[in-house]
Amino acid sequence: TASGKFRFQPEGVIQIFSALFPLFAFWLPFISPPRLVFEGRKYCEHDFQMLFAPCCHQCGEFIIGRVIKAMNNSWHPDCFCCDLCQAVLADVGFVKNAGRHLCRPCHNREKARGLGKYVCQKCHAIIEEQPLLFKNDPYHPDHFNCNNCGKELTADARELKGELYCLPCHDKMGVPICGACRRPIEGRVVNAMGKQWHVEHFVCAKCEKPFLGHRHYERKGLAYCETHYNQLFGDVCYHCNRVIEGDVVSALNKAWCVNCFACSTCNTKLTLKDKFVEVDLKPVCKHCYERLPDDMKRRLAKRERDSKEKKKKLLIPMCL
Repeated sequence: TASGKFRFQPEGVIQIFSALFPLFAFWLPFISPPRLVFEGRKYCEHDFQMLFAPCCHQCGEFIIGRVIKAMNNSWHPDCFCCDLCQAVLADVGFVKNAGRHLCRPCHNREKARGLGKYVCQKCHAIIEEQPLLFKNDPYHPDHFNCNNCGKELTADARELKGELYCLPCHDKMGVPICGACRRPIEGRVVNAMGKQWHVEHFVCAKCEKPFLGHRHYERKGLAYCETHYNQLFGDVCYHCNRVIEGDVVSALNKAWCVNCFACSTCNTKLTLKDKFVEVDLKPVCKHCYERLPDDMKRRLAKRERDSKEKKKKLLIPMCL
């Protein structure tokens, strides 16, 4: 300093020590025999790691021996694993996928998921065409041969008792095919709508619950349970505005529940055998009709006659 006194600067000492550390490493005597030799010089394990050994990106430890260089980092062979299944990748290779290092099967599964396709469970490649489903797993069909004739299989092959058969060989066996899953039926068979079904696959087209022997209703090639058939296609009662689940009373160009078809004046239940008159679009029994004013009855009678004459005119054929 200006006064001639020495001032201690620790940061300078650190810089000097860092520069001289490689030299100090050569000067210190070995406590035990040297373990490592590099470029003709001997090192203890600690100094060799400090000077030359890379650091594993996974575990953070120094790497002595084989080093895996991948993804701009260094790894122990046992630390470089697939990011999804943790399989060791050192000897099998890897694929970069969205910043991850994946084994090829995991990469194919991720790619197939994005494309909406299957991955073959034998070769682990993406199945571009229709897969063959065997024991509920997808495969390339050409990995298999017919258990009967030996022909290479296609996607329409059939599984029976754990074995695969081509379609012609399978059809010769006379095994029924389910109309839903297109697979052989080995147990109970449901015969309905001109097809055969697994018991659990013959279901309502709306709620998808199996009928299990209960009554079903057909419409345009589909089967429905009673509840959903009525909801979708059944008549709605003019009075209660609900789907009619039982018998339907058709009167006055409308549909009614049996219990809802009644006189709109006195609420007496009516049947189609009873005499009634339409008043304001609703049925009125004969007794209540007789109690109406005479002028109103005349108007109703006239309207009834006009309606009948109009219907007759519509029925008369036109002569050209």
